[in-house]
Amino acid sequence: MTATTDGSTGAATPRAASATGTTDTTPAAPGALGAAARAIERSTQFLLSRQDAQGWWKGDLETNVTMDAEDLLLRQFLGIQDESTTRAAALFIRGEQQGDGTWATFYGGPGELSATIEAYVALRLAGDAPDAPHMARASAWIREQGGIASARVFTRIWLALFGWWKWDDLPELPPELLYFPKWFPLNIYDFGCWARQTIVPLTIVSAKRPVRPAPFPLDELHTDPSTPNPAKPLAPVASWDGIFQRMDKALHLYHKVAPRGVRKAAMNSAARWIIERQENDGCWGGIQPPAVYSVIALHLMGYDLDHPVLKAGLESLDRFAVWRKDGARMIEACQSPVWDTCLAAIALADAGVPADHPQLVKAADWMLGEQIVRPGDWSVRRPGLTPGGWAFEFHNDNYPDIDDTAEVVLALRRVAHPDKPRLENAIERGVRWNLGMQSKNGAWAAFDVDNTSPFPNRLPFCDFGEVIDPPSADVTAHVVEMLAWEGRSHDPRTRRGVEWLLSEQEANGAWFGRWGVNYVYGTGSVLPALVAAGLPASHPAIRRAVAWLESVQNDDGGWGEDLRSYRDEAWIGRGASTASQTAWALLALLAAGERDAKSVERGVDWLTQAQTEDGSWDEPYFTGTGFPWDFSINYHLYRQVFPLTALGRYVNGEPAVGGSGKGG
Repeated sequence: MTATTDGSTGAATPRAASATGTTDTTPAAPGALGAAARAIERSTQFLLSRQDAQGWWKGDLETNVTMDAEDLLLRQFLGIQDESTTRAAALFIRGEQQGDGTWATFYGGPGELSATIEAYVALRLAGDAPDAPHMARASAWIREQGGIASARVFTRIWLALFGWWKWDDLPELPPELLYFPKWFPLNIYDFGCWARQTIVPLTIVSAKRPVRPAPFPLDELHTDPSTPNPAKPLAPVASWDGIFQRMDKALHLYHKVAPRGVRKAAMNSAARWIIERQENDGCWGGIQPPAVYSVIALHLMGYDLDHPVLKAGLESLDRFAVWRKDGARMIEACQSPVWDTCLAAIALADAGVPADHPQLVKAADWMLGEQIVRPGDWSVRRPGLTPGGWAFEFHNDNYPDIDDTAEVVLALRRVAHPDKPRLENAIERGVRWNLGMQSKNGAWAAFDVDNTSPFPNRLPFCDFGEVIDPPSADVTAHVVEMLAWEGRSHDPRTRRGVEWLLSEQEANGAWFGRWGVNYVYGTGSVLPALVAAGLPASHPAIRRAVAWLESVQNDDGGWGEDLRSYRDEAWIGRGASTASQTAWALLALLAAGERDAKSVERGVDWLTQAQTEDGSWDEPYFTGTGFPWDFSINYHLYRQVFPLTALGRYVNGEPAVGGSGKGG
């Protein structure tokens, strides 16, 4: 890369701008390079055409039908059902049912019991008869898997709201938990921010134990309707599980004798905690599940549906709905405009769109306006740190995240923004905040510092996925890469991050992917960071990673990894080729100096052949991760931004590192 007069980065090779202001790559070299150049042109036009007038990009964020089912259950609980919403939700849920009657949590995955139960109940609320063929297949499968008694805690909580399960047979979650000091085990700040936002409102629900009249029985979902809530044997007392199970029994006893004044004060404190964290758009944390439980909790505390807090909360939930052309209504678990926008800006810049292109400048303007300059929950562990991060969503000032902040800085560095002092000030604040969020082991987590307590995951209540936020290789890699771009490769904090990454490499040469699937994502994140931080391509860790990536390349030239790799080692690096995962592998190989390798040529050929006529890629597979295995995500923009980034670096070379930051 070469520096332009305004200090931004330009291209390593001459480029001619087309009439639209994008790079004209049509007359490129023959072969893979020429095909890649033509694919870049189509992909660039496709991505530019999808930008919102305000400057942001956002693809659909697809998860699983529990979001849609719980939305209908919430409406039933609050008495706000409407026929059109119910019909549209049911249409989507039916469309996701698999041939064996089940619902999975990711495309092509196995049937999942809790998702199938919640989908079944939602369809019954929509009027589907239990003896209809698709319903009978589902209920039969549910019984075969142990029925409602074998479902996760969250599913049974939803059923308890209507008397379909007994509150006494659920783990206890007392609101007095809020009184635990920050140094005490199992205080709320020992939980990851997503779990914290969910648990606090559920302490009110657990204390109130509401039951609304059930519109129908669910005997068909029990293996033995006469004993619908069978007791489970306790684990040995000497085991952690046994200790926490007995602690839960003690909490059930406490529920019966809790001093009324203490319990009331604790619930009021929980309600206050919830209200203080409501965002300007009415949501909580920009995430649908905490918003749903917060609405229920506050309603139970006496807030009517016309109260401004609840009214704004319910309105915010409607914004999670994606209406499809067939009339179906899908609920997003959250929305990803900041993440999508910074990744899109990086992709376009690396593909050759000029740094001063109006759409890139507009994207930078929007990102600058999204910087969070007030303290949030992260301040509990870092009270003296100046705010300056970015969140994932439109509105989430309480929970900026380290990953988004690193990628936004990388994106802003690629734009020739006319207000350079504003840009530099924002970047400086973001870099300072990210450095301040480094955990004591030298790595970075997504939202919090040193959120590594071993106890929260042991609670009987916490069976819904990851509830702590330990450092991960992918987030640490993105921060290290950003710091290298800022000229901080030799900063001791960067070097500690590099050393941690090297220590986390698996024996096979890969890195685990916490927030993307899985080892392909982790390795695709780490290799560019290590090279940016100064490791030579000949470094043994890099050579091992290259060898692993080449060993798992599919016969068709692409890369893919199934979500089952989180549970079954046989799936590591294995799965149908996808556009996003092929791009991650290529980004790693290109960073490692493998541009002329046959594996890269084959990967590029797969991407160019898989591209559709409009310049996009299709990808039904889920390649994003919320909780490894337990909650999976299909980011609909991943299939566009990552292939464009990889093809751009293949054609134009790797972007320069370390020359555009202020250093220090």
